[in-house]
Amino acid sequence: MKKEKRYREFGDYLRERFSFKVQKISINAGFTCPNRDGSKGWGGCTYCNNQTFSPEYCHTEKSVSEQLEEGIRFFARKYPEMRYLAYFQAYTNTYGETQALTRKYEEALSYPGVEGLIIGTRPDCMPDELLDYLAALAHRAFVMVEYGVESTLDRTLERINRCHTYAEAEVAIRRTAERDIPVGAHLILGLPGESREEILGHADRLSRLPLTTLKLHQLQLIRNTRMATEYRENPADFRFYSADEYIDLVIDFLERLSPRIIVERFVSQSPKELLLIPNWGLKNFEFTAKVNRRLKERGTEQGRLYRP
Repeated sequence: MKKEKRYREFGDYLRERFSFKVQKISINAGFTCPNRDGSKGWGGCTYCNNQTFSPEYCHTEKSVSEQLEEGIRFFARKYPEMRYLAYFQAYTNTYGETQALTRKYEEALSYPGVEGLIIGTRPDCMPDELLDYLAALAHRAFVMVEYGVESTLDRTLERINRCHTYAEAEVAIRRTAERDIPVGAHLILGLPGESREEILGHADRLSRLPLTTLKLHQLQLIRNTRMATEYRENPADFRFYSADEYIDLVIDFLERLSPRIIVERFVSQSPKELLLIPNWGLKNFEFTAKVNRRLKERGTEQGRLYRP
């Protein structure tokens, strides 16, 4: 019996794009951010501790090729026919001199078994010269650019020290899509000061953009971040959801999201030793299974309340 799909899954997108299995390999290419080095701000985003999304093999003292070798070795034992996408994940991977950036991208693409790149960055760090290079590169390899949007409210972006506006995110997404490059966005649900209706309003605004994919993340409080200090000082400013509450929030969000946008994930999973709140004890696949069950129980699906 054919599985009923109630939202657009990233796995289906990859199966449409590739005739073989592909796996992302995270890369830390040693970049920084403009709100860390003083060009826009200091200290980085208030919620950010980069250790939360860097695998063990992903360290800056290792070259791009060494990180790919270790990551591929891990997956190849179980899936010898697997192919790979180099995921430039840590910090801002388009922030630097163009020649230095392209050298690292080309190093990744030259590694055996690597079929393309996914590049994580900020909306204010995509110069035309680099975007033109990526557009040309997309004719010979898979290329996707992921922008950290995080919120569509400027007051929130200022509060969490993003040092860019939502208008800049809109412009970057449109510029990238106009060059026929698939575009992803990251969004955090539950940032301090945002009401439930404002959170759901993010779905309406993002649906107007030419996005290919969207990653949703629950608000997490991580050790050694400015946000953790803010929480200790003013806990009333924060609203942390239980797993079931967050599932219903996600489904309300999905109902208003355009059905053409592929949803890559609903949650992020930080290492236990760094995570303060919330500690749901669920793996990503377990959470996704719960979302699917709840969608079915509610008899709803992505885009049910979407209005073009």
